Amino acid sequence: MKNLKYIQLGSTGFDQVPIDKMMNRNIILCNNKGGYSIPIAEWIVSVILQIYKNTKAFYNKQNERQWICDYGISEIYGKRIGFLGTGTLALESAKRLKAFGVEIWGCNTDGRDIKYFDKCFSTGDMDEVFKNCDIVISTIPSTKETYKLIDKSKFQLMKEGSSFINVGRGKVVDEDDLIEYAHKFRGIALDVFQEEPLCEESSLWNLDNIIITPHNSWVSEQNSLRSFNLFYNNLKKYISNKEPDNKVEIEKGY
Repeated sequence: MKNLKYIQLGSTGFDQVPIDKMMNRNIILCNNKGGYSIPIAEWIVSVILQIYKNTKAFYNKQNERQWICDYGISEIYGKRIGFLGTGTLALESAKRLKAFGVEIWGCNTDGRDIKYFDKCFSTGDMDEVFKNCDIVISTIPSTKETYKLIDKSKFQLMKEGSSFINVGRGKVVDEDDLIEYAHKFRGIALDVFQEEPLCEESSLWNLDNIIITPHNSWVSEQNSLRSFNLFYNNLKKYISNKEPDNKVEIEKGY
């Protein structure tokens, strides 16, 4: 495809793109950043509530027809929630979580202030989020710098009884270390994994305090319309020699 000049992805990630073949050809690459942020934000709210309302235990009791009260339920009101990454996904999540009366921290490259976030830290101060937040949510992309960034050194910093959620990219988490430290968490929720599909032999399946979904958080009946609008408007911009939206900076990895 020697005349190829523009690629529009329906996904946010672009691991499937042959970057090495594009770098020297000045091909414009655009992704669907933000296209799935609303359903993923709703998924994040959902799993947080499931963890703190112990819904998994109630489902199990319902299946066994057991009428047993659970006094371990907790509010999320007053909790501190930290996002690794403050892009559209985290932004939509923070917007919705504000209604629950939580404090929201974020971590981005330079610590810049972001709407809906009470406090933001630079990447160099990321440990502050792990040490001080009741819930840590990873939304960061997969790059050479973030590969297995979240390992035992981070899990050791987290509070006893805190929760960890990953909805960004599976490769940013060392799953073996997560399994080792799983006992300290009130709950874990994962929608992404190092290898997908998650193999049947993975010890993650055996954890009592985990919610596993098969990279499904993005699914919504409204995705087609959102994607169509982005594709259509970007194609018009490209034809008119205007800068399209969501242009990927390949060198940065996002």
